[in-house]
Amino acid sequence: MHSKRKMLLLISCVLYFLFIKYHFRDEVELRLSDWFNPRKRPDVVTTTDWLAPVIWEGTFNRRVLEEYYRGQDLTIGLAVLATGRIADQYLELFIQSANKHFMTGYRVIFYIMVDAMCRLPNLEPGPLQTFQVFTIREDSREDFHLMHMKNLASHILGHIQDEVDFLFSMTANRVFQNDFGVETLGTSVAQLHAWWYFKDIKDFPYERRFRSAACILLGEGDFYYDGSVVGGTPLEILDFIQEYLEGMIHDKENGLNSTYERYLNKYFFTHKPTKLLSPEYSWDTALQLPAQIWLVKAAQCSHMCLHT
Repeated sequence: MHSKRKMLLLISCVLYFLFIKYHFRDEVELRLSDWFNPRKRPDVVTTTDWLAPVIWEGTFNRRVLEEYYRGQDLTIGLAVLATGRIADQYLELFIQSANKHFMTGYRVIFYIMVDAMCRLPNLEPGPLQTFQVFTIREDSREDFHLMHMKNLASHILGHIQDEVDFLFSMTANRVFQNDFGVETLGTSVAQLHAWWYFKDIKDFPYERRFRSAACILLGEGDFYYDGSVVGGTPLEILDFIQEYLEGMIHDKENGLNSTYERYLNKYFFTHKPTKLLSPEYSWDTALQLPAQIWLVKAAQCSHMCLHT
């Protein structure tokens, strides 16, 4: 009888602590409506058909986001591959601008992959920032994106998944111009293409050959995504990379060859991203700014970009 009473008391205590845990979780959980107001931007698409937010300047409350994420003890990763001429022309400006604008106030690990250490610019990490530099061996049989994703997958499995909460992979030919902040964090983050966002879906350059693993049939699709930026949790990015590599192998065995960006678009068509970034986060400097672009957060470099 005594042991039965002790068991009932133990069960009651466990249930009480579970109640407290879930009650507390509900109090601190950040709801989309707490920080995101799509009605502030009626001029653009702010919510997808699957109810994912599209982040434009003016739609988010940075103060609410900062209050929430400051208590999360986050570490964010930023992976970049820069080899040859790309490293020589763009890497220093990329790191310099990221030091100033990427996730300021949070711990950031830069994963910098170069083909030779001499290509690494002589820059010091800023406060809360760490540089991890890796040399890779170029393979002339592989294109740039394939080489980057294979190396990134290896590092995610080897250590990145244990080091960061969120990870972004970007090409080096960009300059951060304004805050690229925690409003961009999510489980699976896709970047809208600066050029194709303003075009008709029927003109999107999807892979249309039905035998290809990257195929999106005519009449299907929703957005066209920019392959130069992808974000999310490390394991979510790893899932994309694995599907991309499997798709490439499938196509090669069938005598086909599609592009990295088309595989990425197929992945996000079948695995809907939880957050989309507006073209403001990866603007193309070769394009004239339309009225919908309120504030460029990062710009892909053209010849002009190097002289700004």
